Parts: sequence; structure tokens; C-alpha cells
Amino acid sequence: MAALCYSLPSLTLKPSPLNPKPYPNIPFLSHPKPNLRLPKKPTTTITRMSLNPTPATDRLISVAAYSLPFFNSLQYGRYLFIQYPQLGILFDPILPFLSLYKSVPYASFVAFFALYLGVVRNLSFSHYVRFNSMQAVTLDVLLVVPLLLTRIFNP
Repeated sequence: MAALCYSLPSLTLKPSPLNPKPYPNIPFLSHPKPNLRLPKKPTTTITRMSLNPTPATDRLISVAAYSLPFFNSLQYGRYLFIQYPQLGILFDPILPFLSLYKSVPYASFVAFFALYLGVVRNLSFSHYVRFNSMQAVTLDVLLVVPLLLTRIFNP
């Protein structure tokens, strides 16, 4: 609106002895036209997805990190395995790893802190590995919540 008023010079009043300011009640019209400069367009950097694939070692470490919540979540499927025994055939290849994991006392506790302190907080690992490890730690913590609730309400 102010630009419209500035662009119409024939409608502006000139100061006179009776009226020193042309528009005394409208302050933005009584001042001279300010020197307006349009800001330069900011230079934007377009970030594109990297064409470099994630290294295989980073993917293997991420898969190993997700084994912690996977092993801890198998206890919730026991009713499904009882009802459908054929489903257990799918888990036969991981039974040696699962038996090793269950044979070590406090393996879940040790694996949790090893994953958090050894991978998530270690900046020498790539962001991809640390992110996936933190996701696995979060899933592991969330899997403990129903177990705690059942122990509290069903002693």
C-alpha cells in the first residue's frame, strides 16, 4: 500500500505555510521515500542423495545391532509358535546364535551397554551405523516395557 502511495505523485500534498506536514496523522506518508533495496537471492546449495552406496561393513554392523531387539522379541511370539509349529522352521538357521545368546548370563544387559557405549557414542563409526544402533537400543528398551508391566500387574 505504501508503494502505491509513493507511485502516485499527483495525489500527494505539498507542504504549505498553513500545513507544514502534508499528512500529520499518517507517519509513513510524511517521511521521504526510503531507499529500499531488494535483498539478493540467497545462494542455495542443493543437497542430493549420495550416489555412493553404504559400505557392506556398515550394513553388517547395523544388522548385528538389530539382532539384540530381535532376540528379545522372540519371547512375545511363543504363543504363535505353539499354535503354528511350522513357523519355527523359519528360525532354524538362527537357533545356534539364539542358544549362544541365551546361554550367556546377563547377555541382554551386556549387549545393550556394549551397543550403546561402543557404537552409538563412538564417533569413529559412520552416521548410518550409529543411527541404526540407536534405533536398535530404543527398540530394545521399548520391548522391556510390556514385560515390566506384566510383572507388576500379574505377580
